[in-house]
Amino acid sequence: MNKLYLKLAWSNLKNSRQFYLPYVIAGMLSAMMFYTMCAIQGNEGLSKMRGGTSVQMVLFFGVIVVGVFVSIFLFYTNSFIMKRRKKELGIYNILGMEKIHIAKIMAWETVFSFLIAVGGGLILGIVFQKLLTMFLYRLTGLDAAIPFYISGWGCLHTAELFGAIYVCILLYNLMQIRLSNPVELLHSGSTGEREPKTKILQAVLGVVCIAAGYYMAITVDNPVKAITLFFVAVMLVIIGTYWLFNAGSIAFLKLLRKNKRYYYQTRHFTTVSGMIYRMKQNAVGLANICILSTMVLVVISMTVCMYAGLEDELKTQYPAELEVLFYDPDGQQDSGTFDRMTDEIENVIKENGRVITGRQKGIYAGAAVMLSGNKVIALDRSNMDFSNMYMFEVMTKQGFEEYMQESIPDISDGSVAIMADPVYELESIVIGDDEYPVEQTMKIPGKDAMTELVGGTVIVIVKDETALEKMRQQLSDMETAAYGEDRKVDLTYMMNFDMSGSVEEKIACANAVRERLNEWQNDETNPQIMRLDCNVVSRAEGRIDYESSNGGLFFLGLFLGSMFLMITVLIIYYKQISEGYEDKERFAIMEKVGMSNAEVKASIRSQVRTVFFLPLVTAACHLAAAYPMLKKMLALVALYNGTLFAWCLAGTVLVFGLIYLAVFAVTSRSYYKIVGNQV
Repeated sequence: MNKLYLKLAWSNLKNSRQFYLPYVIAGMLSAMMFYTMCAIQGNEGLSKMRGGTSVQMVLFFGVIVVGVFVSIFLFYTNSFIMKRRKKELGIYNILGMEKIHIAKIMAWETVFSFLIAVGGGLILGIVFQKLLTMFLYRLTGLDAAIPFYISGWGCLHTAELFGAIYVCILLYNLMQIRLSNPVELLHSGSTGEREPKTKILQAVLGVVCIAAGYYMAITVDNPVKAITLFFVAVMLVIIGTYWLFNAGSIAFLKLLRKNKRYYYQTRHFTTVSGMIYRMKQNAVGLANICILSTMVLVVISMTVCMYAGLEDELKTQYPAELEVLFYDPDGQQDSGTFDRMTDEIENVIKENGRVITGRQKGIYAGAAVMLSGNKVIALDRSNMDFSNMYMFEVMTKQGFEEYMQESIPDISDGSVAIMADPVYELESIVIGDDEYPVEQTMKIPGKDAMTELVGGTVIVIVKDETALEKMRQQLSDMETAAYGEDRKVDLTYMMNFDMSGSVEEKIACANAVRERLNEWQNDETNPQIMRLDCNVVSRAEGRIDYESSNGGLFFLGLFLGSMFLMITVLIIYYKQISEGYEDKERFAIMEKVGMSNAEVKASIRSQVRTVFFLPLVTAACHLAAAYPMLKKMLALVALYNGTLFAWCLAGTVLVFGLIYLAVFAVTSRSYYKIVGNQV
């Protein structure tokens, strides 16, 4: 008897391959993606390489995201299949099969689906794992041999996850059969649809939610707020999209129906009337396609921009190839010692065979402050308003000219010059109990990246070292009074060097400078250097970290984008197939009552195009509104190139649009084939 159920289950899969084949292929690809992500993330050799830990953290997040979306995706596609199979299961019941027998058949079908999907997915994953690992290493700049191996950990977790998914799907299907009677199953495909009611309140709420999400995205003023408001805006837009498609589309179609000039045309009449009756079930599918399309565009465009903008990020985060900073909390160091330290570091660089191609040095006292009008106040760390936080730096006229390599007019005693972004427009600035007249104002050349993150940067230029020390002490007193503890604003000595050489040679040079500084700080005969904290920052070292993290995110973006695209394509396919069976008899009746074949065909094309491209147009609107917020979020990873992001966004939309058109062409053929002679 069990063999009979097994044969029936296998026969059902073959006979319903139009539904099951895409479902099984999608399961295989999902299993392959999940296994590959697990296998690469669990690679022990990856953690031993510089930058490998960052890649593993990114991939661990990818494992979780893939697992969650695969689960939702397989449940969703299963619902399409069950909808088409209810009539078949009803026939089994009418012919004498009890629900327990149908349950056994469905259990075997689930077993076959699981074995084919997971078995095929693991085989594909094992075969392509090395190729994908090589692609990841190429993106992240990692350099190591990649042996072929099979991840037992990946195989186990893939089998566990997909086993749990298919068991839950089986239980859900059995629950549906248990709660249905044979007559309902038999006539499920021919149940009439009542005209849906116009849900004005839901349509209005949908518009309000989307408008609120758009407003947050467009008006956000700094990256910190952008990251905190992002998920709120996303949830508002998702909820609004579902409500708008569900209620707003019906309200819009009924308005078209009231327009007699438009509605009483053969093509428009059939299209509008048909869509009104079917929009109730179409709405969720269309909203899903819209949301998934938006996710594909956002994920891929942002990760492509981060990967393509690597040089911009490095130049923002690392102003020079080698940056050496000394921090003097007491401000007791003299400029002569600073000059000698600069000469010594230059000698170390030359000893390592590097040619210095550019240099800068400067002395400043700096702190994060807030501005209230023209008054400088301590930063409120309990309730930080980043939009009013400024990076405040004080330099002497001589130090400023040496650092900027340009001359400025003399500064009077008790007065200041200010270079800022945005430009400081007030006539004076108050620090502590003193008010300093502003003799001249300048704008920081180029785009000051810090203004994307906070209120801006303010460089106060004073006459000499005495004025600098006085202002440094005022900043220290201000912070001490605000925080209730003794605080000192450091006097910072900065040296920037650009140099020739490969990445490895520049890293070796940075390490040599660190060793020399370590020798100085352990030299008891030089107490002035011993008391200073120091830091050496290398752009070449940062490049490795950025390449590994950005490359890992790009790999993950392509991975997740491919998964979202696969889900979108399959939802579109099942939607077209499902609608094809529902429309077949309706269009046949229309032809029998007098519509010509050409009119029916024109009506079908109009309806398919309207329904098909509505999600894409809406996704493009979501993306356009999200652009300012996404641009601000990229500033958190030191990427401020809005032009680059715009090009990446446009390129992603273009490629996705072409893929969407291809899917439209393929799935429309399946739809036309099902509808039959009418086309």
